[in-house]
Amino acid sequence: MLESLITSKTRLKLLIKFFVNSQNHSHLRGLADEFGESTNAIRKELNNLTQAGILIRHSDKNKIEYQANVKHPFYTNIRDIIRKYLGLDMLLENILERMGEVEQVVLTGDIARGNDTGTIDVLITGENLNDEYINHLTKRIEELIDRKVIFTLSMGRTSVGGLVLFDREAGI
Repeated sequence: MLESLITSKTRLKLLIKFFVNSQNHSHLRGLADEFGESTNAIRKELNNLTQAGILIRHSDKNKIEYQANVKHPFYTNIRDIIRKYLGLDMLLENILERMGEVEQVVLTGDIARGNDTGTIDVLITGENLNDEYINHLTKRIEELIDRKVIFTLSMGRTSVGGLVLFDREAGI
């Protein structure tokens, strides 16, 4: 559905890259390699998004890096739209609904790095997690968000890198 509003596939990939996780940053050539597109197409979209103030650019040695502008007035709105487009809101809602005593929900893998490969890796930590529900949830979520979901369950808290969607202790 978002594809009908944002007709540039490159722009949509860039928004996903930078707005699924505000810590994501990259440079032109890295984005071209990652997306399998020409540097010219990516440069054009990066310039448009930077001029609009949606992305910020900063120099890192002799490379210009781009990152989401978290101070932009529409940052939260864009982030929420991207997360809704990826189905992360439904994913989190369904996990917390009946999973048990969930401590953390952390996105890992490609999606945490802003690469929409069609697979979402999710780490769920906590005590007394409902293993049976996870099997049912996997099929249901995959149908709802049209992406493959891989759940990993773990006891206790974790400090694994990724995008934290929920953390009971931190109040997120």
